[in-house]
Amino acid sequence: MFNLNLGDLTAQQFLASYWQTKPRVFRQGFANFVDPVSADELAGLACDEMVESRLVWQKGGHWNAEFGPFQSYEHLGEKDWSLIVQAVDYWSPQAAKIIDPFRFIPNWRLDDLMVSFACKGGSVGPHIDHYDVFICQGSGKRHWRVGDRGELEEYAAHEALLHVEPFEAIIDTVLEPGDILYIPPGFPHEGIGLEPSMSFSVGFRTNSATNMMSGLADYLIDKDLGKQLIEDPQRELTNMPGIINNSDLSRIKSHLQSVLDNPETLSGFSGCYFTTAKHELDIQIPDELFDRDEILNALEEQPLVKLGGLRCCYIEENIEQGLFYINGEQYSMSQSLIPAIKTLCDQQQIEMSDITQWKDNDEFMTLLVQLINEGYWYF
Repeated sequence: MFNLNLGDLTAQQFLASYWQTKPRVFRQGFANFVDPVSADELAGLACDEMVESRLVWQKGGHWNAEFGPFQSYEHLGEKDWSLIVQAVDYWSPQAAKIIDPFRFIPNWRLDDLMVSFACKGGSVGPHIDHYDVFICQGSGKRHWRVGDRGELEEYAAHEALLHVEPFEAIIDTVLEPGDILYIPPGFPHEGIGLEPSMSFSVGFRTNSATNMMSGLADYLIDKDLGKQLIEDPQRELTNMPGIINNSDLSRIKSHLQSVLDNPETLSGFSGCYFTTAKHELDIQIPDELFDRDEILNALEEQPLVKLGGLRCCYIEENIEQGLFYINGEQYSMSQSLIPAIKTLCDQQQIEMSDITQWKDNDEFMTLLVQLINEGYWYF
């Protein structure tokens, strides 16, 4: 549905020359682009309390922001406001397909698909993001300015808006339908609607050491791991009881490092942590639970679709043990089913031809029935 055109670059060349290092515009990155969701549909999503949304507008030279859900937009007028909805891929299978051409970047790095509608003059203001983003212009036009990475002062234009001081643009351009702007982390930018317009942003997240350490601590507690105490036999005498000496500090560091050096712990944590959904999933539990034969019969007619926003992965280090991860939980299957694990995690939808070799395998089909009845895959 969406065919990505990186101009004179292959995906590998893009990763080598631009990824995380410098921005670039790709004219007609999506040729003949048609909005997969309309402005009205986006406004409807923002009425749902389960969907994260916000309005940003200017009035009298002041910035304002408000978080959804929203019941009406009429009071905002016809200019100088934007509606932003996060994780639209969780709620719209059509919009989620925009992500597929970017899957040369692994799924664990994916954040979500953010969609915005802007009136003429609508913007969220000049700001810096700390993630990679491909901004795909839908209907309408927006003027974009991107500055160089550097030491720029940020300030609160509103309690919900962090803006950046004025910057000199290294990209100053208008995006038209189908154009794509790639912006790495740390580059200041600002987009302003020149007319009513839609924008579809595929974001790729990173995680700070603080967040990951916090997540690791939660994982260790949940799994009852990391309870070994520091040991210090043959301790030397000290006449300075207030000191933590170099030997002690090294012992503390080694004790903490031993947790990270445990491959089973690190793989298990990474799989669970990076498959945990950032937003609430729209779980598709069937009205009537499927059995094995019903699933196989349905697959003859239509594909199985992975739930929007569902994160699945396998770890190179332990895939040979048949381990994989779905929505923050570890699963396992026999080593003979490793190709099936990769099919489940790598593909966004499954057709009968993808699983023909395992349709008579009790272990695989039992798991597939479970995943469908839990609402993770659906027809």
